[in-house]
Order: sequence, then structure tokens, then C-alpha cells
Amino acid sequence: MLRIQNLSYSVAGRPLLVEASAVIPEGHKVGIVGRNGAGKSTLFKLIRGELVLDGGTVSLPEKARIGGVAQEVPGNEVSLIDTVLAADTERAALLVEAETATDPHRIAEIQTRLADIDAWSAEGRASTILKGLGFNDQEQRMPCSAFSGGWRMRVALAAVLFSQPDLLLLDEPTNYLDLEGALWLESYLGRYPHTVLIISHDRGLLNRAVDHILHLSDKKLTLYTGPYDQFARTRAEQRELQAAAAKKQSAKREHLQSFVDRFKAKASKAKQAQSRVKMLEKMEKITAPEDEARTVFTFPEPEELSPPIISVEGASTGYGDKVILRDMALRIDQDDRIALLGRNGEGKSTLSKMLSDRLALIDGKMVRSTKLRIGFFAQHQVDELHIDESPLQHIQRERPAEHQARLRARLAGFGLGADQADTEVGRLSGGQKARLSLLLATLDAPHMLILDEPTNHLDIESREALVEALTAYSGAVILVSHDMHLLSLVADRLWLVKDGRVSPYEGDLESYRQMLLTPDRPMGQKEKAKPKPQKPKKASRETVLSLRSEVRKCEERVTKLNDMSDKLSSKLADPALYDAAKAGELEVWNKKYAELRQAMAKAETMWMAALERLEQAEAP
Repeated sequence: MLRIQNLSYSVAGRPLLVEASAVIPEGHKVGIVGRNGAGKSTLFKLIRGELVLDGGTVSLPEKARIGGVAQEVPGNEVSLIDTVLAADTERAALLVEAETATDPHRIAEIQTRLADIDAWSAEGRASTILKGLGFNDQEQRMPCSAFSGGWRMRVALAAVLFSQPDLLLLDEPTNYLDLEGALWLESYLGRYPHTVLIISHDRGLLNRAVDHILHLSDKKLTLYTGPYDQFARTRAEQRELQAAAAKKQSAKREHLQSFVDRFKAKASKAKQAQSRVKMLEKMEKITAPEDEARTVFTFPEPEELSPPIISVEGASTGYGDKVILRDMALRIDQDDRIALLGRNGEGKSTLSKMLSDRLALIDGKMVRSTKLRIGFFAQHQVDELHIDESPLQHIQRERPAEHQARLRARLAGFGLGADQADTEVGRLSGGQKARLSLLLATLDAPHMLILDEPTNHLDIESREALVEALTAYSGAVILVSHDMHLLSLVADRLWLVKDGRVSPYEGDLESYRQMLLTPDRPMGQKEKAKPKPQKPKKASRETVLSLRSEVRKCEERVTKLNDMSDKLSSKLADPALYDAAKAGELEVWNKKYAELRQAMAKAETMWMAALERLEQAEAP
């Protein structure tokens, strides 16, 4: 059990946590959410003991092991599989000792312990984890130095998963994974035998891999049961109740203050006025929740082009003499929303480069509209920004003749306000850098946007804003992403890149997800069709008439309860009801209103059920 009690911590005099408390029972899978800068990563450092607490305690069971992903795996000559195996330090130490031990009793102890920790199956387990994160058998035997930093981060993730710490801390683990790796991680974490804390903005991961949400807000920690969507609903309901309570209290305070102002100078009413002053002083103010700042993306609108904007026939492409994709026959129209699916290394990035004219054809032909403008965003572009220049300077380089006020408006349209516009890029957050790169990619009002992992470093609010912007955008979208939530809301066509070919994927994203999680079934193979259920017999006329009568009665009851609710709301809005002398009456009316809301919910449920039965009965 992880126990956080009255935890306080400040950075440069700014409090991040103030007497925050939470208890995480053993075995829970917990997603940690909160606004950027709220202190989520700092909380991990406090749990690991890397920072000194200002106050409070963080406690774990004695000898509990805490594990997290190392910032970087050294680019040495040790193979990937050996790097992962070395993460189990106890196994590694026992194997070394077994080579030199001479005492028969100690040898027996070593062998018994190796059997207890299942040491002999370790290589198979390590290989399975590496394969799930995108490394084939041949790559697992290659040295770490053969891979880029992003791929070595996957090795670091594999190592900590293999070591199975009692408390696993993961900070944005899907940022360096593709869709296949992210889905595998979701499934793996669901089976993980110990406690997991995950900082993530990936809504799919937070809905499928965790059973609790720990919300860091207002310098406090609050633990919610259920996945992210359930947390979001609960949070919204709480904010509504808080806003209603604040409004109700405000009306009461105004009424009391009005009485004091009118009668404080009258001797006959002075005592009552003083009594109300004391009531006002003792009343603990309920503050309405602040409106959450909305993140926005504003894509410029391109003019309409005649379809198709891109046509590809019999085309092949690759690098040098090596063909990666062949025999492509593709068409893209300006209203297309296409998600590229396929395992890592199959050629999704190659296809993106070809479509954006960054990679030439080896043979075949590709015809583009003569006026076609293409915007291209890839994660590496974020790393190529000039860290010593401000966002304003970046955009000024692209638009030297444009007025500065217009340039600042463009930055604001991507959530980069006045403060961020003049800040050096090196001091911006990852999300702010990603917004700047997206702005630069869309500056020319492109007719087609190619987005390769656009949500890395974007928080949940920014991802939702990106979905809204892409929905409103009138150009074509080609999307590569590990964010299933984004893909499901944006894409209406799926292309599968596999075995050097690009073809339409006939299933939906959920069937693709299930296919990836069941590797025994070949990619693209459809599930056996289930036998069609027998068609139900048509309902009799008497049954239909009876159901119509039931629907009518339910509807009348809902209408009646709504009328009663309106009357009660008007009653509760009367300031006179909040007079101290009527406290008992107010309690009665509040109780009646709560009972009425319960009755309305039940009546609406019955009405919807009756409507559904009627629709089924009337179906041909």
C-alpha cells in the first residue's frame, strides 16, 4: 500500500502540493491526471525520494521495490535481450555467484532461489516483452548502439516491466510507442501483478488499463474509482453541484446583506441586523468552480480543389534501390480522413513521405492537383525547433512581411499566448513546442495535412481541441497515431500498410485492436461470421396498442414531473426562503427537490425502456 499523508512541496516558493493525501491499495492500477505544470512528474520524484519533502510523509511497505523508466539506455554494445535480463538484479547476481560458489549448502540455496523466481524462463519472458514493444527476434540480439534514442527508451520500458517492481511508475509511456506498442502495453498493464501509477494523457490507456484515477488539482490529490471517462463524468457533476451551491449561497448572502443594510440604523431592528451580520461572518463561502481554460487550435481554411487531389497508379517507392512499398493504387480527395495502420517498420512513414513529396517514386506515377499545398507534421520536427528563439521569431521568419499583431494572433490561435510568444523555445513545455510545430505546418492553409504522432506531449484538453480543429478543417487528413481515441473520432477511412502493400482495411478500429491483441490470427483475417439470429415474430396489434398506451402514460408522467420541478426550482430561487427563521422550511423543500429528481430519473428510464419495446414491436 502506498500512503501519501499531508504532503507539501514547493518549487521556487510556488506551492505545488499543500497537505495532499491519498492511499493507493496494493495491486491498484491508477492513472494520474491534472493540468500541465500541476506537479504530476514532481509527485513521482517525491515518491521515489529524489526530492526532500516540505512536509508530510510518503510510506510504502518495508523492502517494497519502486521502478520507473530510466531517462536513457546507454548506447553500448550490450544486446537488447541482455540489457533487459540485467534489470532483474537479483537473478543476475545469483547467476554470477552460481559460477563461483563452492559451498554445497550455498549452491543449494542459490538453485532454490533461482527456481523460486522462475529464473530459467526469464529469457522467454524478456523476449515476449521486447516483441510486444516492437523488436523482432533478430533485433533483440543487436546491440543498443544500433538503435536511436526513441527505440532505446522502449528498451528501458521493457527492462522495468521485466523487473516487475512492487510499485511501477510510468510517466507518459506511450509517447515513444506506436499504436501496436501502445495497445500491447495496455493489455500487459491489465495483467501486471503489482501496483501501477501512470501519468498519461492517452484517453484510451486511461480507460482500458487503469481502475482508478488520481486527480492532482488545486494542490490536492483526490482518488476516483473507475477509468477516465467515469472520472470525467463524476468531475463534471461535482462542478455543476458546486456551481449550484455557490449560486444558492450567493442569493442567501445577498438577502442577509440587504436586511442588514436596510435596518442596521433602526433601533427596533438593530438586534436582528447584528444577528444577520454574525451569520454572514460565520458562513463559509462556497466558491463557484473556475471556468477551465480551453485550449484551441485554429487551422486556416484552404480553397476547394477539384477531386482527386492525389492519384497514384502502379507506384513503388523506397530508399535507393530498396523498394519498401510497391504496386500502389491510391486516391485521395479533399474531404478524406485516412488513418494509416500497420506494424512498426511496415512503411507508414515511407508512405507519408511519398505523399508529401519528400520521397520520390521508383516507378509508376503520382498525379497531384497543380495548386495542392501539403502540411506535414512529424514528431522529429519538434526537436528541430530553434531552442534559442521565441515562437514569434519562428513565425516571423516564415512571414517577414506580416504585421506583428497578426503573427501574435496566429500564435494565440494555437494556444500560445502573449507570455509564450516571447519565451525561448528551450523553456517551453513539450506541448507548447508541439503546438508551435503544428502552427508552422499549417501556416500556408494546406489542402492536405499529414500528421505523424501529433498528440505526443499534448494534454487531454489539447487533444480534444485538436479533434475539434480537425473536424472543422476542410482539407484532407492523413493520420498516424498511437492514440486510438483520436483515430476513432477523426478517421473515416483506414489504410493497412503491410508486406510492402497499401490496401483499405475493411474492419473498424476495434477489430484491428483485437487482431493485434490476438497475434495467432493472421493480420487482415476476418472473424468467422456468427450465425444470424432467427427473426422474431411480429408483435400482435393488441401488444402494439398496449405498448403505445404505456409510452403515452410514461411521457405524461415525465411531463408532470418536469412541471413540478420547474415550480420547485422557482420556489428554491426565492431569497425569502433563505431567511434564518425559515431554515426548517428550506430543508423540507430541498428534500422534496432531491426526491423529485430521483423520481424524474426513474420515470425517464421507464419511458426510454417503453419506447425501445415499442420500436422493437413495430419493426417490420
